[in-house]
Amino acid sequence: MGAGWFRLVTSASCLLTSASCLLTSASCLLTAASLLNAATVTGRVELKDSRDPAVRSKANYSGIVVSLLPIEKAVALPAARATIRQKGKMFLPHILAITAGTIVDFPNDDPIFHNAFSNYNGQIFDLTLYPPKTTRSVRFTRPGVVRVFCNIHASMSAVIVVLKTPYFAVTGRDGTFSIPQVPAGGYQLSVFHERATDAALRALDQHVTVPESDFDLPPISISETGYLPLPHTNKYNQAYPPAKDENQVYPGVRD
Repeated sequence: MGAGWFRLVTSASCLLTSASCLLTSASCLLTAASLLNAATVTGRVELKDSRDPAVRSKANYSGIVVSLLPIEKAVALPAARATIRQKGKMFLPHILAITAGTIVDFPNDDPIFHNAFSNYNGQIFDLTLYPPKTTRSVRFTRPGVVRVFCNIHASMSAVIVVLKTPYFAVTGRDGTFSIPQVPAGGYQLSVFHERATDAALRALDQHVTVPESDFDLPPISISETGYLPLPHTNKYNQAYPPAKDENQVYPGVRD
């Protein structure tokens, strides 16, 4: 029985291995077929009714997030990592779009301390005070809009748009965008712009059907009517104190 039983188990193991290989191959074929039928979705966004000098005089339409959320089924989100640098007392980039689950690094490239934080609904975090040439990180797990500030420098701000779809893009200065490898099917198109009201953005939501070939969306126009820039508080929900010596350099830094 020993030899026969061994041969039987070995044969069964080989069959299971072959079946697993076939399933893997089938999965790869389906993925390849999906990519072959995928389109690049392009378009252009314009801003109107803006009081921003960069928009009015230079037609700068950058930093607008356009996303496509599959309607029929949820899509797997790949593990990802992104970076927002603190340099020149600015967050760079100012607008960052990511998928849920992404880890964002916040390196301090300035010769001074920073304290990145957010106390808004998107995801609350506080990296506390940390010195130059160091970095801290946050994993963003909840879809939504995260407004980031520095607890020391009131002028520093950034916006992280956390999405539950890998199909998105951020517009360039001319307002154009390109979303590659979008499988054919139905999607909800959504737009985020930091100087538009929620009502104005919701009005732009629409269902689109992406074909198996490249697809150019009609122009998207966003009105900034109703937007009111408001001062933000520090992480203690208090007004920022008067700015101190902004040229103070952390003594441990030497170029």
